[in-house]
Amino acid sequence: MLQGCMWLADVKMDFNGRFVDAGSRAGITHCCCNYDVLPSAQIAARRDRWEAIREGFRAQWAKKMGAWPQDIQGNNYPGHHIRDLGHGGNPTDWDNLIPMDPAVHNTLRGLYNQCYAGNSPWTRIGADYPYGE
Repeated sequence: MLQGCMWLADVKMDFNGRFVDAGSRAGITHCCCNYDVLPSAQIAARRDRWEAIREGFRAQWAKKMGAWPQDIQGNNYPGHHIRDLGHGGNPTDWDNLIPMDPAVHNTLRGLYNQCYAGNSPWTRIGADYPYGE
């Protein structure tokens, strides 16, 4: 059962080549379906797996996408798991991780909890996309 969806990021990618300039956009969303909450031991194991590869992941990210974002003090942004670890998200999947501003990341934790609990506004239909082009 679908309980609600949220728009997390809009990633714009541009390519400037020898013969063509092109670009694309990718909307990253998360839907709080009725995924069961994993037992604490499984969540801890997933978190440990992420902690073990985090620095290597950021290095691989930098090779593909540019430097992992940092705040003005030079602290790395947290890696946000789109499908969260507590509900079965893969801790090391490229398609499940994006860097997230720390303040936004903390806000999302609360919104995820509301979404999974089936609380408003996640129980009503919203717009398909947050913008139009």
